[in-house]
Amino acid sequence: MEPDRLNLRHLRAFCEAAALGSISRAAEQVHLSQPAVTQAIAKLETLLDAPLFERTADGLNLTGSGKLFLLRAKRALGHIADGARTGGRKGSRPAENFERRVTAAQLRALLAVSKTGNFSIAARSLGMSQSALYRTARSLEKDAGVPLFEVVSQGVVLTRAAERLARHSGLAFGELAQGMEDVAACNGRDTARITLGTLPLARTYILPRAITAFLGERPDAYISVVDGPYNALLQALRHGEIDMLIGALREPGIVADIEQRTLFEDRLELVARPDHPLAGRDDLTLEDLSGYTWIVPRPGTPTRAKFDEMFAGSDAPPTHIVEASSLILIRGVLTESDAVALISAHQVRHEVSLDILARLNFRVPSAPRRIGLSLRRGWRPTLSQKRMIELLVEAGTEVAAHYPGPY
Repeated sequence: MEPDRLNLRHLRAFCEAAALGSISRAAEQVHLSQPAVTQAIAKLETLLDAPLFERTADGLNLTGSGKLFLLRAKRALGHIADGARTGGRKGSRPAENFERRVTAAQLRALLAVSKTGNFSIAARSLGMSQSALYRTARSLEKDAGVPLFEVVSQGVVLTRAAERLARHSGLAFGELAQGMEDVAACNGRDTARITLGTLPLARTYILPRAITAFLGERPDAYISVVDGPYNALLQALRHGEIDMLIGALREPGIVADIEQRTLFEDRLELVARPDHPLAGRDDLTLEDLSGYTWIVPRPGTPTRAKFDEMFAGSDAPPTHIVEASSLILIRGVLTESDAVALISAHQVRHEVSLDILARLNFRVPSAPRRIGLSLRRGWRPTLSQKRMIELLVEAGTEVAAHYPGPY
């Protein structure tokens, strides 16, 4: 069962029962009958395949599994409460106790619309009719007491209040997924799931090294690697769609709710095929290089910014430019032409060691770049996620040892 299918009212009943040690007192707090609370807890235990409470004459005592899941359930409900605390448009307020009345079905609808920007496509992604999804989405808006959706010519956009609620909803469901994994691990079942966002610099050595080591320890684990532009991956990280982001760190940190950890420092180099006309020359200048085709990343990336900076004010900037980030494509163009590429030294270490590519003797005027992890601030990783971080740090340490001293 997916975490976004959990009944939020059942979660609240479980949390109250854990806090009060009593089914009857929990029932009063969540406005359910005692049999309903008992049934809610039983359903959670069946779903998790583990007992959450020990029933004694003195009341309810949490089991080890119960303690693990309680931590995640409370954090998940806290995220939903944080997402609901928004005034939307000026002068408007959410409806009273909105965070206690919202349902998982409503939040699923919100997230689907957020990802697709279209009611029809969102409905198909959830396996429901468009009219049913529309009713669910509008019921959420009514319960919230603030506008959440705005229909535009291109589809549907979320208001600021809806964006906040969607982000925290994604984080809440992520916490529940972690809770389910925590309980499974506590009972000897390996259900580890890790989703990694990756930028080009991490794909050559660090990530393959860490994944191989992790699967050697946890062969039944499920690992998903998501690549894409930085802004899209950062958004996915903030919404809980990926667990961590590996690649070039931004200076300074982009947003307050993301923390960055440096794994190693990297430098930029110029590379070309080994028999390039400029290979082996020691007196290269920008004028020597400007007449060749350059392969550089798209605008908006740190490497492209360094390239633009290098030729700022130049009388003869390069006129032949290929924008690309795929190492396979870059390698193919370089080996078949006289093009040069501005690229990470780490990213082409393998090709240089095999004499597929060669470094040109030109010192790129730029400071080393920090390569590392971006994580959500306050995030509590599962044991498997924590182990993956440790393996990424180990791989980064190996890379740092390969480039000792200042660049």
